[in-house]
Amino acid sequence: MNELSQETSPYLLQHANNPVHWKAWNDKTLESAIDNNKLILISVGYSACHWCHVMEHETFEDQEAATLMNAHFVNIKVDREERPDVDAVYMKAVQLMTQRGGWPMNVVALPDGRPVWGGTYFRKGDWMQTLDHLARLWQNEPEKMVDYAGKLHAGLEALNILPNENPSGHFPEQSKLEELLAKWSKSFDWEFGGYQKAPKFMLPNNFKFLLRYGFQTQNPDLLDFVNLTLTKMATGGIFDTVGGGFSRYSVDFKWHVPHFEKMLYDNGQLVSLYSDAYKLTGNPLYAEIVEKTLAFVSRELLGKDGNFYSALDADSKNDNGQSEEGAFYVWTKSELEKLLGEDFTLFSEVFSINDFGHWEHGRYVFIQKHTVEELSEIHKIPLTELQSKKKNWEQILFTEREKRHRPGLDDKSLTSWNAIMLKGFVDAYKALGRPEYLKTALKNAEFIQNKCWASDGNLWHSYKNGKSTINAYLEDYAFVIDAFIALYEVTLDEKFLTQAKQLCDYCFDHFYDAEQGFFLFTSNLDKALAASHYEMEDNVIPASNSVMCENLYRLSIYFGNQHYETKCENMLSHIVPVIDYASAFSNWLNVFLNFSDKQRELAICGENALSEMAEVNAFYLPHLTLAATSSGSRLPFLENRFQSGQNLYYVCQNQTCQLPETDLASVLKNL
Repeated sequence: MNELSQETSPYLLQHANNPVHWKAWNDKTLESAIDNNKLILISVGYSACHWCHVMEHETFEDQEAATLMNAHFVNIKVDREERPDVDAVYMKAVQLMTQRGGWPMNVVALPDGRPVWGGTYFRKGDWMQTLDHLARLWQNEPEKMVDYAGKLHAGLEALNILPNENPSGHFPEQSKLEELLAKWSKSFDWEFGGYQKAPKFMLPNNFKFLLRYGFQTQNPDLLDFVNLTLTKMATGGIFDTVGGGFSRYSVDFKWHVPHFEKMLYDNGQLVSLYSDAYKLTGNPLYAEIVEKTLAFVSRELLGKDGNFYSALDADSKNDNGQSEEGAFYVWTKSELEKLLGEDFTLFSEVFSINDFGHWEHGRYVFIQKHTVEELSEIHKIPLTELQSKKKNWEQILFTEREKRHRPGLDDKSLTSWNAIMLKGFVDAYKALGRPEYLKTALKNAEFIQNKCWASDGNLWHSYKNGKSTINAYLEDYAFVIDAFIALYEVTLDEKFLTQAKQLCDYCFDHFYDAEQGFFLFTSNLDKALAASHYEMEDNVIPASNSVMCENLYRLSIYFGNQHYETKCENMLSHIVPVIDYASAFSNWLNVFLNFSDKQRELAICGENALSEMAEVNAFYLPHLTLAATSSGSRLPFLENRFQSGQNLYYVCQNQTCQLPETDLASVLKNL
């Protein structure tokens, strides 16, 4: 029977009424496959996945397909967001077998969990033909499948760690970055930003690094490219200018037509990126993007406990009551003419209600080919008037859109994604100084501390309906540590650093592989999967190992911890020499930049430390590690540096400090 009604994951609950006898991933299910010597069918997806919905409707709701699946397989549905460990291991297998991946992901494994076949989306006929063949093969020639599983498993294990091309441990030279960037820049799209391919993913960690590297090397071309990309994303259809928030990716070159689901992790990272870009450029568009995105998150994804929900679906019901991708977001020309009246002609100029902005079937996705500044010049309209009109139009459309059927909400709260969004609110507070952003961040930190952190010291990965579940993964620890360090930088509350250190030490106890020198994705308290997994490559979310590497660097400074610094350097010494395609390791390169000769630390000691910290935070200083105290501190980096009645500023490099200065403006100028 189908057992998914007992689960809390919105994705699993979507399949609870399928005729397929779905089970959740757990020890009981896996043991039943061994006991009955049955193949396991593992189907992985997530609630906002359009093609997951399509395959469910075409195949998993079909009785004929279900009968075949139920007869020969133990059928397991997996929410990839709840179980990123399961997803990662079997995605590697699918990529080895097919040279591509995606969701839905479907794998057939032996009773012991080792994969033997896999792919992504299948039509019903192809699906049934393949499953029937595999079932017959298992019945008649199981040794062939066992042999193949053994070879595939060996391939999976070989993928775990990048080869160490630097066995001497010599620390790489910063000149490596110039070599990598020369190759990387050949893929830049100088017309629309991003890369010369479609679909286009936003990859915030790529542009975080490029912004910093362009700033630190004073490379105007690189800064221009980052600004082009951020502007085109902000004015393209991938950003919802009416309601705020970014979709997951664009299906075309010009950031026009999105895959309409909105993910928490994208929006958290992009808020941080646009906040940094605003601090560097002062571009009001970037501030607008931050404000609109956080308004969207606060309105749509914020729970009563201060928790953030995971996603909004790509699909919603259209006027005919049929589920359709993007139905909530797109407009027809006649709708817009009716709503905007005499302003429609000018509106069409701003939002491309023409061939440039047309999507399909007479429907439009808003994209701004020209900036409001350019259109102000072209049409001889005062800029403030055009900006006011644009804001008014968006409000009219927002009010109308609220009458439509809403996209589905994935209301589970994942610890790692919550921490990413928490940091987004902190970074926005640094850039814009709005106290409500800090208030939201602190409430979310309280949620993590109270609901996601067990008394045994471990974190939980998922929270829903008042219940915390699933022992956390490395990504949860890495992003919470990162977020708590960020909170210290705006509050001076050293408990956040203490808690970050506690979580870091927990990772060494339960995730660190001393032989490899990296952290495993899953805790040593969890049952092993078909293959071990080290998350190494930065993707739409930075790799948990690269985030941990950054955490070790920062905590080594605050706590004077040589062990942390050595482990960080060892990780970089292994990774940096083998990097070929830099965009897959951009967060590693961001950590590597911490070892350039421009890196600095600053200790602010004085009664006005909190306000002065805010003043420093408003500048774009990615090469600075910051600490402050308004009284005595026992934090090793600050200890014995506070002197009552004085304002002292210690500028340090590699934890070696100059004599204290007394003028913050002078310090900032030099930084």
